[in-house]
Amino acid sequence: MGDTTFHHGGMDIREQRSTYDFFMGLTKWGSLAVAALVLFLTLAFCTPAGAGGAIVISVIVLALGVWGLRKRQKGEVGAP
Repeated sequence: MGDTTFHHGGMDIREQRSTYDFFMGLTKWGSLAVAALVLFLTLAFCTPAGAGGAIVISVIVLALGVWGLRKRQKGEVGAP
């Protein structure tokens, strides 16, 4: 019948790893998009900033979020 004993760490997990990375990427970037949209709508409709000010501030927050959430290369500041 073959060897049925469990060997810790012996399973190929590339498929699970890629699914996990995809899900985490969707979660990360989706959360940033929702936050920028909520910020824009709040500023545009609930403050005297208006649509122009809301766009400017939302784009700045979005750019800072992309900079902060992007994948860093080894050796770069903040890289794991």
